[in-house]
Amino acid sequence: MAYNEGMLRDGALDNKTIIITGGGTGLGKSMAAYFLKLGANIVICSRRLEVLEKTARELEETTGGNVLYAACDVRKTEQIEDVIAKSIERFGRVDGLVNNSAGNFISPTERLSFKAVDTIVDIVLRGTYYFTLALGKYWIEQKIKGTVLNISTTYAWTGSGWVVPSAMAKAGVLAMTKSLAFEWADHGIRLNAIAPGPFPTKGAWERLFPEELAKKFSFENRIPLQRLGEHQELTNLAAYLMSDFSSYMTGEVITLDGGEVLAAGQFNFLSEVSDDQWDSIEEEIKNANRNSKKSE
Repeated sequence: MAYNEGMLRDGALDNKTIIITGGGTGLGKSMAAYFLKLGANIVICSRRLEVLEKTARELEETTGGNVLYAACDVRKTEQIEDVIAKSIERFGRVDGLVNNSAGNFISPTERLSFKAVDTIVDIVLRGTYYFTLALGKYWIEQKIKGTVLNISTTYAWTGSGWVVPSAMAKAGVLAMTKSLAFEWADHGIRLNAIAPGPFPTKGAWERLFPEELAKKFSFENRIPLQRLGEHQELTNLAAYLMSDFSSYMTGEVITLDGGEVLAAGQFNFLSEVSDDQWDSIEEEIKNANRNSKKSE
């Protein structure tokens, strides 16, 4: 069994209806495909209807599963309510939500307008709690033990320059995840999150980096496992968290980044030291210790 193969057994998500925001492309599309293979009904939504329509057709052809698509700007509550209503009408109920919609600018913060900051925070934070709250109310009223998965990022903990609006918003999502996990546990509603490292998605990377900069600042250069993530690795974890196999887990945030976030350790720069240099350092330490003893 390889890390880029499906992990869960067939039928692990049978009869579950899961809404995935930002489900038309990238990781959202990959999660949708794997969830369908595991037996789920899938609802994908984003702002671009033509992309959703193409993705839905492709997913149904490749998996044989049931896909509903609906245009939705997660900043607008009436559109969220419309997606939920259509999902219930089509599949009878909704069991899960993956908050995957995102936006980002890589920029010196002082270059951003107030509107640009609002755009990112509104999509990432406001859109996430709007959708979560709307479904939470429905689940509590209908006594459904729903499941929410939030796609976060490692810099929600550490912070990061040049992506300040995203970092602020993602940090808020983490606080919401843990807070609601406790508050809604009485209703059997679970909330968890994944903090991914670099999982290349063509559209996102092209928007964020010019080609020459993408090569110069290649992510592999700072990831201890020296490779990028495969989409299947993330979808395996996502499927587990959406399944009943994880029914005892809530309020958890799982980092999946090849060790990237660990690179901030104070002495991690020593990874650049060669074996020969380590031999020299060791000899220097021995000499220093010998000289210290002589002087005592």
